[in-house]
Amino acid sequence: MNLNKVFLIGRLTQEIDFRYLPSGTSIATLNLATNRVYKDRTGNLREETEYHKVIAWGKLAELCRQYLSKGRLVFIEGRIRSRNWLDAQGNRRIAYEIIAENIRFGPRPGSAETEKELETLEADLDFYKPSEGPDEINELEIPY
Repeated sequence: MNLNKVFLIGRLTQEIDFRYLPSGTSIATLNLATNRVYKDRTGNLREETEYHKVIAWGKLAELCRQYLSKGRLVFIEGRIRSRNWLDAQGNRRIAYEIIAENIRFGPRPGSAETEKELETLEADLDFYKPSEGPDEINELEIPY
């Protein structure tokens, strides 16, 4: 059995890139940033940011165009897809994308309820934080 499943919660870093393919199929490209806060070996809090390219197709793409904008909090459920190609110099290139299967929109910016909704969401997300463990995992320690 195989599984390719991704869950991301983050903020959009740009406006949605929306277009129609010649076939008439709609496609939306979302650029998403996710943050991770952790303690380093010295006990100082560190934050690292990862950037993700998310692709939505069809009706989901149209809903993204209609309701999402830069800075909006979103929950993405999807799968990872890799693309391979040769660049102009003949070098092999690879890119990873998230193909969205479900997107839930976070609270709208500027809403009177936004701060309260964000506090509730953050409290709910605290439940899913992993227990403290090693800062980084050494690949040599993985038993496979």
